[in-house]
Amino acid sequence: MSRIPESTTGNTPYERVMGHAPHILEPWRELENVFFRRSVLPAPLLEHVRRTLAQGTGCEYCQAKAGPPDERHSALRTSMAVGFAQVFMSGHKNINETLLNNLREDFTDQELVELVAFTTFMWAGGTFGSILGIGPQPVTAIA
Repeated sequence: MSRIPESTTGNTPYERVMGHAPHILEPWRELENVFFRRSVLPAPLLEHVRRTLAQGTGCEYCQAKAGPPDERHSALRTSMAVGFAQVFMSGHKNINETLLNNLREDFTDQELVELVAFTTFMWAGGTFGSILGIGPQPVTAIA
């Protein structure tokens, strides 16, 4: 149960808490949709990054969305993106020129900008959920 009551706006516990500020909820949803529907990066790569970050923020809602992150990745770019997220979680000041240059060997500038933007957006969302104690979506029994 969240630290503040859920509003009547939104479809998930996360959205219903953010629904107290619908002027923030709507653009938040839009940006999330942009990342998962229009990104130049593949949605599975983004989801691996999101799941990794969820562990770092401690947001129970975010962690429950798709379970824990995979430990191994068959795709090099996914592995690199997850590694970037792990370094980010240790402190954004740990991201140095060497790491960025390594990423630029396999990511275009556009992809790198999207990866950084996505990482910081997901970190913000997970931090929001963690601070306000947003829990997972309740499971409804099928009759």
